[in-house]
Amino acid sequence: MTVTIAEHECEQQEKGYAMTGYEPIETVSKDELAAVQLERMKATLAHSYANVDHYRAAFDAAGVSPSDLESLEDLANFPFLVKEDLRKHYPFGMFAVPRSDVVRVHASSGTTGQPTVVGYTRDDVDMWATVMARSIFAAGGRPGDIAHVAYGYGLFTGGLGAHYGAEKLGCTVVPMSGGQTAKQVQLISDFKPRVILVTPSYCLNLIDEMESAGLDPAKSSLEVGIFGAEPWTDGLREEIEARLGIDAVDIYGLSEVIGPGVAQECVETKDGLTVWEDHFYPEVIDPETGDVLPDGEFGELVFTSLTKVAMPVIRYRTRDLTRILPGTARTMRRIERISGRSDDMLIIRGVNVFPSQVEEHVLAVDGLSPHFQIVVDRSANLASLSINVEPTPTAQRPTSELAEELQRRIKDHIGVSAAIQVVPVGEVPRSQGKAQRVIDQ
Repeated sequence: MTVTIAEHECEQQEKGYAMTGYEPIETVSKDELAAVQLERMKATLAHSYANVDHYRAAFDAAGVSPSDLESLEDLANFPFLVKEDLRKHYPFGMFAVPRSDVVRVHASSGTTGQPTVVGYTRDDVDMWATVMARSIFAAGGRPGDIAHVAYGYGLFTGGLGAHYGAEKLGCTVVPMSGGQTAKQVQLISDFKPRVILVTPSYCLNLIDEMESAGLDPAKSSLEVGIFGAEPWTDGLREEIEARLGIDAVDIYGLSEVIGPGVAQECVETKDGLTVWEDHFYPEVIDPETGDVLPDGEFGELVFTSLTKVAMPVIRYRTRDLTRILPGTARTMRRIERISGRSDDMLIIRGVNVFPSQVEEHVLAVDGLSPHFQIVVDRSANLASLSINVEPTPTAQRPTSELAEELQRRIKDHIGVSAAIQVVPVGEVPRSQGKAQRVIDQ
């Protein structure tokens, strides 16, 4: 017999167990979770088909209708949504409600083409705040904490998503946004936040600024760091945790799906990102064929929203590369930390190279700092790769030796030759938000 969420909560309390998670649904049985997903998926498909011209035309062309969905596996019969579809319907053509019902819009930067616009009803904003509150709780944040938000505010979803979620959880929010690094350090020192939400690359800048100001980062008030908006490695996690003295956990999201808060790494396990599957249904597909892959196999992440009203997404191809893993700290399944994006992949002399791979080997060389930038030169027939990287301020080894070791590691482990330039400390450009790891010439 299926146990309701309320019954599950009472059962846990009677046994003397503290509820794991911000909401009871995070630890219900797999069967109950699947029942919630199927009910919401049916409603989302029907809502999308009835109110969005794109979905009606795409479903009709594929010969499927919302009534054909009888199980979660049937979702594989429905067509994908890609970013180009969103651009074609710029600005409001993908809305499933009247524009007057939309209380908020966000948009991508549009640096690679027409911006993608997303809309939110009041209920969508509340749902977003709830999954972000759930995420901050899973990361170790608690009501009453001071939360320093260093994600950018504005059309980018990071700042406001983190802000509303922290308020919903009951935190005191410092809405700092990005930039003004010295001011950020001053406020962290003065306000003594316990939680920081920031990109990993900008956190490195804050740590450097603390040290330049004569402060010991490990003695700050910070205990929890929630890092997202760009790929990062376990090596960078270890670097940040060691220097800042915090638990560093990963958060995942993208504006087309909702913003940050689609998935969150739990602080008690730090073993990948728990997907909030009652709101966002994940699939992993073969990027070439589009076939759905079994859990555990590596491929491209696809999401279907289950509760969005203003702008639902059906089988949205994220281009992010990962695999789905069983749940651990929660019932819901996990995704492995994003290793890169299929559209961020560099092809150098026939070898696939991701910036996260380079970061892994930079951090493995004793004496090199995490500050690096990849330069791709395409002026010749075959592209060439060079890497500018800084030494640590306390590095004892000659820069030539550091360069040789990194060059050897990249050749041995990635399979491509790279010219390494160890540049003076401070010469690699610092980000004020997302790091620009690649300069493609």
